[in-house]
Parts: sequence; C-alpha cells; structure tokens
Amino acid sequence: MAKLAFLGLGVMGFPMAGHLVAKGHQVTVYNRSAGKAKDWVAKHGGHFAATPREAALGADFIMACVGNDDDLRAICLGPDSAFAGMAKGAIFVDHTTVSAQVTRELAALAAEMGLGFVDAPVSGGQAGAENGVLSIMCGGVQAQYDAAEPVMAAYARVCRRLGETGAGQLAKMMNQICIAGLMQGLSEAMAFGQKAGLDGAAVVEVISQGAAGSWQMVNRHKTMLEDHFDFGFAVDWMRKDLKICLETADQIGAALPVTALVDQFYKDVQLMGGGRNDTSSLIRRLR
Repeated sequence: MAKLAFLGLGVMGFPMAGHLVAKGHQVTVYNRSAGKAKDWVAKHGGHFAATPREAALGADFIMACVGNDDDLRAICLGPDSAFAGMAKGAIFVDHTTVSAQVTRELAALAAEMGLGFVDAPVSGGQAGAENGVLSIMCGGVQAQYDAAEPVMAAYARVCRRLGETGAGQLAKMMNQICIAGLMQGLSEAMAFGQKAGLDGAAVVEVISQGAAGSWQMVNRHKTMLEDHFDFGFAVDWMRKDLKICLETADQIGAALPVTALVDQFYKDVQLMGGGRNDTSSLIRRLR
C-alpha cells in the first residue's frame, strides 16, 4: 500500500480519493475550499493538508483532479505547490482534463526536478467515479505509468497508456468529440419522437439494442424525457473541454465541423441559464 496525496475534491475527486482509502492506501487530501477536504476526512479518515506542498510531503504518488489549465498550474508551481513538496522519484498523476500543451510543460519541469508525471484524464462521469468504474486514458513514461497503474486501479474499470506525455489528454479530446456528436444526435431523436407522439422510453428499449445504442442513450434518455438535468457533467465544463478540442484541432490541422457546431449549441444552453446542467440538457434548445 502506498502513501498518497489527492488534490481536488470535486464531484469526481471526492469519491475517487475515497476509493483509495478503501483499498488500504494512506491518503492526505487538499482542496482549495478547505471545508470540503475536512468533510472528506470526516467521512473517510486520512489526513487534511492546508497546501498542495504539505499534502505531497512524503507521498509516493500525488493524484490531482482540478478544473482547468490554470488550476493545474496553481497546484504544481510555486513555493506551496505539490512539486515543491514532492521527493525525487515521486510521481504526479493528473486526472484533470486540460490541454496537452500544459501537460507537456509540467511534465518537462517535473522531469528536470527528478519527478514523474503521468497525464491520466478520466471518463465515466460522477457515477463512474462513485462506483469506481472510470475509463482512464494515460500518457507518459512507460515505467512511471506501470508504477501508477495499480494505484489508479482503485477507481478504474479500464486504464491504459496510449503513448508519450500528452497522449492521455489527446485521447480525452477524442472522447469529448464523440460525446458532443452523440448527444446532439440523441437530443434530436428524442425531440423528434416527442413531436411524433411516440413513447420515447419504449422506442429506446428497442433501438438501444441495435446499431443506434450508446451509453448516453441508455443512461440519459429517461432524464431527458423528464426534463431533469440537475446532475452529471456540467455544460460549462463541456464547453471548456470542447474549447481545448477545437484549439488543438487548429494546431494539428484536423477538421471538427460537428464539434464546432455542437459547441455553439451548448453556448445556447448556457444563455438559457443551463451552464450547470448535465450535457444531456442539449435537448432543451430543441423544445
């Protein structure tokens, strides 16, 4: 069992860190809002740290799940940062969805300091984090991934190294590109069915078993029909991720016409006041 730090206790990080304790690891947590870290300790045990540096002291692995590029830099750089507290040979595992550029910058700095760095964004949403069945897409040095993989197994259904540093983030971009197109198609289909007077749940029971089936269809059609979106992965975060996808596509010369269009549809949902709604709220603009 390892001595670990977990930085960032949002809807994903809170249960992920809990799974590490359940597997017998010794865990110290840090969160920008200290109250949430103290709540986590009250529920799971472990230790609370006032700064990322304090959390990282003596830890074999430092896991992070924060908001964006700037948040990641904030916990990695500076005198009170995780990098400042890590011992040589310790490995930083980043579960945040960020740009491949910031990943490569921080991994290079970590290497200069004698630290490891694995980019390991996750997919599976809040339910996947709570149930310990996330899909984890990783990039980095093979030996560092091999060391970190048994720790990540605490909350993973599948975990795989897909290439060098940044490969995990690029794979997560593919994931979000797929979700954007799937969610728009599902929204159109469910809205169409309602206009046509069909029983959407009954139709999904049939078509989900065929070529149209998807995780989104199985897990989101009921709440879409009920106009219930106060849960799940927020539209605001999806737009953050799609911005990364579109900027990266420009850099590498890839075409993302559907993704660009759906990104604007999500902007419409934000303007309707749905920024904190689940991504399945895309159907709202069709009603």
